[in-house]
Amino acid sequence: MVEDELALFDKSINEFWNKFKNTVSDTSCQMVGLRDAYKDSIKAFAEKLSVKLKEEERMVELFLEYQNQICRQNKLIQEKKDNLLKLIAEVKSKKQELEVLTTNIQDLKEEYARKKETISTANKANEERLKRLQKSADLYKDRLGLEIRKIYGDKLQFIFTNIDPKHPESPFMFSLHLNEARDYEVSDSAPHLECLAEFQEKLRRTNNFSAFLANVRKAFTAMVYN
Repeated sequence: MVEDELALFDKSINEFWNKFKNTVSDTSCQMVGLRDAYKDSIKAFAEKLSVKLKEEERMVELFLEYQNQICRQNKLIQEKKDNLLKLIAEVKSKKQELEVLTTNIQDLKEEYARKKETISTANKANEERLKRLQKSADLYKDRLGLEIRKIYGDKLQFIFTNIDPKHPESPFMFSLHLNEARDYEVSDSAPHLECLAEFQEKLRRTNNFSAFLANVRKAFTAMVYN
């Protein structure tokens, strides 16, 4: 009985051991298979992840490159905008200068027209004065022994004779012209008359040339008799 029981127990032990070995062997194989499958899966995932990371890095590089290009383009646009604003300001300034220049030219034209009219009026007045002088010269030439000559510097030279009874041909003279203010100016009297400046001022006030000539002749005559 004991031997039978021991044999049965030994048999049970062997069966258990065989089942255990088989079970452990199958589990080990399954674990190895799972391990290898896991390694392959991890490797594949790592490769995909690496590719994805490289693509993302390239996308980042492209994004940064595009961003730099946009910055450069914005800078160029801003420079062109600044240059355009500067050009517009210069054109506006030139336009204002042109307007000022046009106004100045118009003012100069108007001033020239006024001066031209003034000169024309003054020339007409001078012509009238010369006519009166010539008329007076013709009137007094025979009576007063007066001769009028036009000399250098747009001056008129007045020469009196028949003043000195002892020397009737002796000349007594002075010069006359119109100054820049268009007033009579007397000079170069020979012999010199102290009162000539007084006669000049009176002539400017009265514009009576006949009286002026008469006064000058009287002064020369008084000089001879004195």
